[in-house]
Amino acid sequence: MAKEKSPAIELEVGERTVRVSNPDRVYFPARGETKLDLVKYYLSVGDGIVRALRERPCMMHRFPSGVSGDKVHQKRLPHGAPPWMETVQVKFPRYNRTADELCVTEIAHVAWAVQMSTVEFHPWNSRRADTEKPDEWRIDLDPMPDCPFDRVRSVAHVVHEVLDELDMEGYPKTSGGSGIHIYVRVEPEYGFSDVRRAALAFAREVERRAPDDVTTTWWRKDRDPKKLFVDYNQNARDHTIASAYSVRGNPEATVSTPIHWDEIDTVDPKSFTIATVPQRFADLGDLHASIDDKSHSLTPLLEWADRDEREGAEEPPPPPED
Repeated sequence: MAKEKSPAIELEVGERTVRVSNPDRVYFPARGETKLDLVKYYLSVGDGIVRALRERPCMMHRFPSGVSGDKVHQKRLPHGAPPWMETVQVKFPRYNRTADELCVTEIAHVAWAVQMSTVEFHPWNSRRADTEKPDEWRIDLDPMPDCPFDRVRSVAHVVHEVLDELDMEGYPKTSGGSGIHIYVRVEPEYGFSDVRRAALAFAREVERRAPDDVTTTWWRKDRDPKKLFVDYNQNARDHTIASAYSVRGNPEATVSTPIHWDEIDTVDPKSFTIATVPQRFADLGDLHASIDDKSHSLTPLLEWADRDEREGAEEPPPPPED
């Protein structure tokens, strides 16, 4: 016999009322957190998650029966959205289609998306004002299968060193998995191909400084499984990664969590969950609160890209759209 659904409840979220159906459904089996626990988590980090998603096209990773069930990659806002939900239209040239994607401007938008079974939020690195001009450069430290986390830590320090030399401010966070992400605000004057090209030039510089730890090899099958891949492809058009404060779709309900640079050597990514991050947020606030205060020019990195190409480096082909 199917388990009876729990009665729906209504939550006051800012000026909105959000109805949460089946609030007692277990979403995270490792510890038993429910759909309502997930809504309450996002409300507890409201300023942070809204800042991370604000005015960006956002793909929703939905788990209608919890994270042990099937995952739905939802580009279009689901049917039945209340009139106060906001969207932004994006184009997919490969398929000659468009989609009206979620565009968060307030915490009620996040709460409603969770009501629709969204666990992970994956925003674009551009905003509604011009979706073709990214304002966020993402440095994704992606360890290969046999790469220990100590190596991720070591490479993060190299990234910090290079950013300091460029006089650029990076904002690190755990990925919610085994990696680390660093975000840099950039002037929205470049297309996706330029940002990816700059990201590749940066990745190659990190590889030069830590050749035993880092790879920028294009094909996964050709990468050393003990190394860390600096994934410049996360800056390609329509490639997204989980935002700051996004919960990840795993049984432990880990969270992609902003950290201080001086936490790199001691951080345990598995310790950041929907059960622990609310208190951290209450104590520390949003460690990415100043991320929009200053934007950087990509000119130095594009000059590095020109230099690399003059010296024979080839730009890998663009990855397909997600």
